[in-house]
Amino acid sequence: MKVLVTGASGLLGGTTAAALVARGHEVTTFQRRPSGVEGARDVRGDMSDPAAVLRACEGVDAVVHLAAKVALTGPEEEYRAVNVEGTRALLAGAREAGATRFVQVSSPSVAHVGSSLVGEGAGTADPEHARGPYARTKAAAELLALAADAPGFAVVAVRPHIVWGPGDTQLVGRVVERARVGRMVVIGDGTALIDTTYMDDAAAAIVAALDHAEDDDAHGRAFVISSAQPRTVGELLAKMAVAGGAPVPTRRIPTRAASAAGHAVEAVWKGLRAVGHPLGAEEPPLTSFLAEQLGTAHWFDQRETQRVLQWAPQVDLDEGFRRVAAWYAEHDPR
Repeated sequence: MKVLVTGASGLLGGTTAAALVARGHEVTTFQRRPSGVEGARDVRGDMSDPAAVLRACEGVDAVVHLAAKVALTGPEEEYRAVNVEGTRALLAGAREAGATRFVQVSSPSVAHVGSSLVGEGAGTADPEHARGPYARTKAAAELLALAADAPGFAVVAVRPHIVWGPGDTQLVGRVVERARVGRMVVIGDGTALIDTTYMDDAAAAIVAALDHAEDDDAHGRAFVISSAQPRTVGELLAKMAVAGGAPVPTRRIPTRAASAAGHAVEAVWKGLRAVGHPLGAEEPPLTSFLAEQLGTAHWFDQRETQRVLQWAPQVDLDEGFRRVAAWYAEHDPR
């Protein structure tokens, strides 16, 4: 198949594109900077540019859509332009090109409204009550994509939960960096159970969703993806830090205090952006959404996902941490 992968310059997008190349597909990637995926054809462009999106879709049989604005803070209209309107343009381009399969890579946050998620399946995306501009716009984008499911155009939404692995700069890199300077804190008592997903397993699940998109019990539905090995927040942060050669985080902050601090930091960062301060363009150290995510349990029942997609995770989390440690041993610039 000729497959378009958006967002292939990111960890999961690049891993997915490489997996599709390895399967023998003809892969085109679309993102703002080079993907670095060997064997794929890069097309540069922005999801907020409908003309560029349309060009990227030319001649494709299937689309795997990972590109998104994922920053912790920022004006909601920027998230909407990329996550919602970009998805709308991509759906139109895919249908015009005659593509028959579309995998929308979403997030479990689209159905998280603040309370713990314990053994849940894929709840309905809720743009009104999801927490924060990223989750709200991803929820709207998922509903938009699933509404496009039709005979001859099969749409599946998958929600990988907290993807990490060697070379990850978004989660592991930040944990390691902050732990090294003593700025990594544990929210609450660190005992909230959280699912995560090792990057190779997440990519394999996305490929499986593409394979089974036209199956009767797959298209038109959303599925949460995880390694199905929930661990406590404290353990996850400790093992990520140690894998990167940093000390175990020992500082703790009560959940309510963390939430209040997150709201305060968001207000400060909004002010910094308004006056053009360079710090305002950087990721804040804490937000209310991040405090909530690290202070509440969220792990998922994977039985339906594994049954329908005919997929199961293959990498034990402890093996994943060993791979991260090996990566740091080879690549750490210190």
